[in-house]
Amino acid sequence: MSSKKGRLFIISAPSGTGKSTVINHLLGLRGNLVLSVSATTRPPREGETEGISYYFVTHDEFSAMIERGEFLEYAEYIGEYYGTPKQPIFECLGKGMDVLLEIEIQGAMQVMEKEPEAVSIFIVPPDMDELERRLRGRGTDSEEKLAARLERACRELEEKDSYSYVIVNDEISRAAEEILAIIGT
Repeated sequence: MSSKKGRLFIISAPSGTGKSTVINHLLGLRGNLVLSVSATTRPPREGETEGISYYFVTHDEFSAMIERGEFLEYAEYIGEYYGTPKQPIFECLGKGMDVLLEIEIQGAMQVMEKEPEAVSIFIVPPDMDELERRLRGRGTDSEEKLAARLERACRELEEKDSYSYVIVNDEISRAAEEILAIIGT
């Protein structure tokens, strides 16, 4: 067991910015880095796995977890809830592992307040046209949900100055390398 405490890194971005793709690339570049697993009330997307992609829970289960104080943060996003269970995060940090939180802006603000030593990174798209192209390319949202995601993205981009670092995701490997430089070895 390491006597060195791990560090906490927050990574946020508007939906469709490529945050998950950049993070997956980053995880392949650095071994002692753990991605937290969030809980959500949204249904799984194709290819997502319980306990790896998310902990998929009902709205009632999520509410009970809130009441028991089990979340480091939680937020509502377009009718669904997302939250970061505390226990696994603090266990990893205590073992000297660095932990990435891939979380929405509402949750990131909660973590920054509770854990001021956390390093926050905000990923932005090259421009709004590219963001819309990426969201449409997913093929997972109705036009109504797509419009809501784009509207919310515009509001979220206004929060980027609240973060320690801002990274433009115009090329996945370059964005991942920039984040790796921030995290260090």
